[in-house]
Amino acid sequence: MTRLKLIGLTAVLSAALAATPAAAKAAPLLDCPLRDAPFSVDAPLVDILLNPAARRLTTEATGKDPGKDYFMPMGTTAPTFAAILTIRDAAAIVGIDAGLLPALDAKLRALPVTREDKVARCARYDNDRVAVPKGAAKARRVLLFEKINGFRDVPSVNSARAALTAMAERKGWQLLVSDKGGAFNAATLGKFDAVIWNNISGDVLTLSQRMAFQTFLKRGGGYVGIHGSAGDPVYFWDWYPDTLIGARFAGHPMDPQFQEARVVVDKSHPLAGRLPAEWRMTDEWYSFRNNPRATGARVILSLDESTYSRTGRFGGNLDMGDHPIAWTRCIGKGRMFYSAIGHLPETYSHPLNVALLEDAIDWAATKGAQC
Repeated sequence: MTRLKLIGLTAVLSAALAATPAAAKAAPLLDCPLRDAPFSVDAPLVDILLNPAARRLTTEATGKDPGKDYFMPMGTTAPTFAAILTIRDAAAIVGIDAGLLPALDAKLRALPVTREDKVARCARYDNDRVAVPKGAAKARRVLLFEKINGFRDVPSVNSARAALTAMAERKGWQLLVSDKGGAFNAATLGKFDAVIWNNISGDVLTLSQRMAFQTFLKRGGGYVGIHGSAGDPVYFWDWYPDTLIGARFAGHPMDPQFQEARVVVDKSHPLAGRLPAEWRMTDEWYSFRNNPRATGARVILSLDESTYSRTGRFGGNLDMGDHPIAWTRCIGKGRMFYSAIGHLPETYSHPLNVALLEDAIDWAATKGAQC
């Protein structure tokens, strides 16, 4: 059932958007990544939990039940942290001897991958099509995407949505909010100038949806990623962190988690026009395993690491030196913008962050804009 709310030129579509015939919904979706992949210590932990034999082997080999004995309970229904974690990556965190992993991996890989397994793996994806309302011909058309299979931080997602909805009303954009991966097809994406990923976590697009998204960008579409959209510890689609974002998440401080830091602006960047040379604000500050500059990104915001503590979970060092937190790049004829700001709800009412997001969306939605 579809529920549509119109606010001026802003169209907000609820999570229950689907216009898929009942008969089509009855057939299981099987176009998902890793559908046929063997069980292993590098598989999404959720896929281990979905198979009783794989879960039992893991528990017997490590002495820890991956659904109960890790740093938080791990479920099989999205959103779940188990969708963004593997046994290998969890081992050091939960105290599993790395020497046990090769033997466990061999046992897991020996398990058959049945049709039941494939259906269960694909159940967290969807192909529900969305109805796109007609708007003013010259209005910006923006898709605010909110499908989350991994970690869902409800306050940040809701605050971002509220701020972006108000922004669209103020700017006269046509904004469609959807949590359906089925929006990522050529026909639907062709009706938008840009897509915003609102704190997306976990692998959320089927194989065909991935291709549609890549084509959309290469042909001139725009992408805006907010905070958690580049904050997963593990990715199962290398193109997304390595080519689109250009950096992989390393972690964030934990003691304390939220700190004031000095944000430094590159005033030569096209999006810096309404920003001062620097400002201070409080948020959860991401570090990355690699510097996006090395992948061709043009950095607009960096952190002064001397102004906050970079100690991560379990005492890990999160120093980057040169520490970008917002940047742009071109993807084919398209444009991408990512900002790591946005865990705390109040960041979405911070005037400088709002100005940056507003200008970034306008820029991403403008074909031919300077990168």
